[in-house]
Amino acid sequence: MDPLPAQLVLFDGVCGFCDLTVQWLLQHDRASVLRFAPLQGPTAAALRLQHPEIPASLDTVVFLDEGRVYVRSQAFLQLARHLPSPWRWAAVLRFIPTMILDVGYRIIAATRYRIFGKHEACRVPRPAERARFLP
Repeated sequence: MDPLPAQLVLFDGVCGFCDLTVQWLLQHDRASVLRFAPLQGPTAAALRLQHPEIPASLDTVVFLDEGRVYVRSQAFLQLARHLPSPWRWAAVLRFIPTMILDVGYRIIAATRYRIFGKHEACRVPRPAERARFLP
């Protein structure tokens, strides 16, 4: 496997909500430090061998930051550190107990397909975005 980018977001590639979230991150990541890969792809499969803490389920967003693995709500809070203000300020919420934050995360994860739909396949990145996506 090629060297991984320092910041990598693993997401459900067929989830409508996840797709909207990735689009939002692409728009707000002005420094272009974030890279993306679907949880259904070979990049995520290879990473699961190295990091058993990465769940096999598709209802969990994963953020790898300099080799550290963050899941669910902590993934989003750690991601916020790489975004410009005011989004960066959300990172202070990481001091709230994960158990509390993950309640909200699990509610969204349980209803995301019903509310935002499910695609037949992972979306193909636009040409300008392709360098930021791994298989």
